[in-house]
Amino acid sequence: MLCSSNRLKRSLIPPWKTKIPNWLCTISSFLSTPCTTCYRSFDHGGLHFSMKKSLHIYHVLNAKYISLNPVKLQRIHPPFFTPMICPIKIRSLVTQASIEDDEISYQLLGEIVSQLPKTPSSIKELCTNHINTLCRKKKLKAAARLLQLLHEKHAINSLPAYNLLLAAACQENDTKIASNIFKDMLVNHLPMNSTTYFNVAKAISKSNDLTYVLVFVKEISELISTESVTVINRIIYAFADCGHVHNAILVFDHMKGLKLKPDLITYNTMLGIYGRTGEVEEMLNVFASMKKVDIDIAPDIVSYNTLLNSLRKVGRFDLCVVLMEEMGKVGLQPDLRTYTALIECFLRSGNVEESLRLFQDMKRGHICPSIYVYRSLISNLKRLGKSELALKFSEEMKECEGDLVGPKDFKRKSR
Repeated sequence: MLCSSNRLKRSLIPPWKTKIPNWLCTISSFLSTPCTTCYRSFDHGGLHFSMKKSLHIYHVLNAKYISLNPVKLQRIHPPFFTPMICPIKIRSLVTQASIEDDEISYQLLGEIVSQLPKTPSSIKELCTNHINTLCRKKKLKAAARLLQLLHEKHAINSLPAYNLLLAAACQENDTKIASNIFKDMLVNHLPMNSTTYFNVAKAISKSNDLTYVLVFVKEISELISTESVTVINRIIYAFADCGHVHNAILVFDHMKGLKLKPDLITYNTMLGIYGRTGEVEEMLNVFASMKKVDIDIAPDIVSYNTLLNSLRKVGRFDLCVVLMEEMGKVGLQPDLRTYTALIECFLRSGNVEESLRLFQDMKRGHICPSIYVYRSLISNLKRLGKSELALKFSEEMKECEGDLVGPKDFKRKSR
């Protein structure tokens, strides 16, 4: 079996030095035209749209999604809205690289090989540094080519390097590079993290084209099977996380058309998105839809906590009480987040007795109070003129401050 360095050495001779590459003989129209032109050409494959229907789709998209976000879309291509596309043909990033880019990537590959015997343990760091240099020089295709060469020879798969390239593609508004890199990572089962999804979502959103967003998600759903819902969930979250809530809502609304079945995480993600944007009615509609016969997804503690916190922020304390009662009926036990939201709801509505009862219930249930609960109790009791009671909780908080749940315990886990 060849070692990594030998496999790398065999790849140092660029293909154009031994034969005329096929990709110089026939240039694919897919690579020679912008993405939007490719979408327009799909009608030659049997998808035909009348101008009247196209304009209708255009107005529906603009009215429903663009109004949800201040981002202005430069253009929308009505002829291709229905999320039905031709089967994806994964194209090698090699075919997109020029001779100059190929030369650069092979040269850097040679440098990595020469340094490998000296520092075999730091090959990923070497690769990441080279990718970083290429990205700073805006040589994104050369960087993509280098990553592909290293992967093909089974030498290295550096997540930091891929994330650097995705971030650079986003900065340069190169949606094609970002899309291809992400799809290659999926197909080759390369590791991804929240940064990966954030960067690709931001890059795709920069196209300002709702049609392109749907096409991208459709392609992703066809590349993966059982994992598709998980990946789509992360994409939805990433769209919202990078400030493009309208794209997150767009994908969620069209999941059925993409033959994807939303799961509990999908619904909880959407509850959180609508809650953060203050869309209370939409949030409640999503929650109600979970209980429909054709969906039948039972809300969990995360669902209820998301609703309680969102309703608390907009002052809908009446609905918080309803949800608290509903949780008892379905047998869900409150956790720290539940108690924190409910205690503040009752305090802000002036119901001190109920808030103190919940606080005692929490401690009897062996749930360690958080510093936020104490702060909420103290500030609201002072506001309500209960100074002595506020002082009592202040002293109690100081006595057990080291044992209280603090900010570090509430940090969001990476998705």
